[in-house]
Amino acid sequence: MSVDDAAAATTPDTPAVPPHFQTFLAFDYGQKRTGVATGNRLLGAATPRATIQAEGDARFAPIAALLREWQPDAIVVGVPFHPDGAAHDNTRRARRFARQLEGRFGLPVYRVDERYSTTEALAEGARDADAAAACIILDQFLRSLRTPA
Repeated sequence: MSVDDAAAATTPDTPAVPPHFQTFLAFDYGQKRTGVATGNRLLGAATPRATIQAEGDARFAPIAALLREWQPDAIVVGVPFHPDGAAHDNTRRARRFARQLEGRFGLPVYRVDERYSTTEALAEGARDADAAAACIILDQFLRSLRTPA
């Protein structure tokens, strides 16, 4: 099964999602704040969690705690692009963050094109735009898993 068949929302550097993966932890990476959401494939729903207010390596301790608490099968990371699909500095940073998560925690990491997730969260009146953006990213990912191949 190709990556495109498994999840249309994922980026080209993302592997296919095995059907037994049910629980996901998602991140909307930012240099100062990282939005968090949890979700379940069976229910097809995501829930925003508290945003991590930490920079650099300091963010990995709260992430480790979340992984222990939720025990996800995999991680989802939003990767931003320009409207025309071109990469930019934050694209590189989010991809690096995804690689760091893979290396530190040994879980599969799925990358999702997250253009406009924060804009959408703000338009919906989110009090915590980063967590709401992570929820939008995970909702998009879970919807893509329901799409027939």
